[in-house]
Amino acid sequence: MLKAQNLNQYYGGSHILRDVSLQTTLGQVTVLLGRNGVGKTTLLKSLMGLVPIKTGSIEFDGHPIDKATPYERARAGIGYVPQGREIFARLTVEENLRMGLAYRPAGTPIPAELYELFPVLRQMLHRRGGDLSGGQQQQLAIARALAAGPRLLILDEPTEGIQPSIIKDIGRVIRMLADRGDMAILLCEQYYDFAEELADDYLVMERGEVIARGPGAEMADKGIRQLVAI
Repeated sequence: MLKAQNLNQYYGGSHILRDVSLQTTLGQVTVLLGRNGVGKTTLLKSLMGLVPIKTGSIEFDGHPIDKATPYERARAGIGYVPQGREIFARLTVEENLRMGLAYRPAGTPIPAELYELFPVLRQMLHRRGGDLSGGQQQQLAIARALAAGPRLLILDEPTEGIQPSIIKDIGRVIRMLADRGDMAILLCEQYYDFAEELADDYLVMERGEVIARGPGAEMADKGIRQLVAI
């Protein structure tokens, strides 16, 4: 679905991304690992068009998108859940979900599947987003990204600050979405056990470049936990 080749990005004089290449596949979870400050979030923002790349190329579904705006990438079928969730605290859960449908025709209903994936959202439908717990806000952020039916879902550290029971729920949803076969998932994660459990493929970044990659089933044998340990 997504193919990025030789991406380079700079902040001032700092070389943040160094010839980073990756690709995602329908029906699979690609996990991006690395310590804090290695460029993972910058990479995801570059893929989404929030940060322009200096050099390199990005294709989605066979079409170049490296010049496309973030909203054009969203319309093309890329859903993005940023680090820190970034829901609209003053809007209700329902209004937040409708924001995920912003470029759909007026009156497009919120997909009922979202309430099946995250039952708590139906119960909290008229509550303000800012009144939800951190875990509930994360579920809302994921549901908002899913509302328009993306073919690629990008998640930036969805377990950050979340209680273990909701981490398990989010993991089940990610696996379920991938197993349907009509969506690719790119998961940036620091929680190693969560990442290893879900990974069909993995990449490890260090100092802005990919230093290891391979099938998820090989992560333990390749000592990936030690590569990303803080």
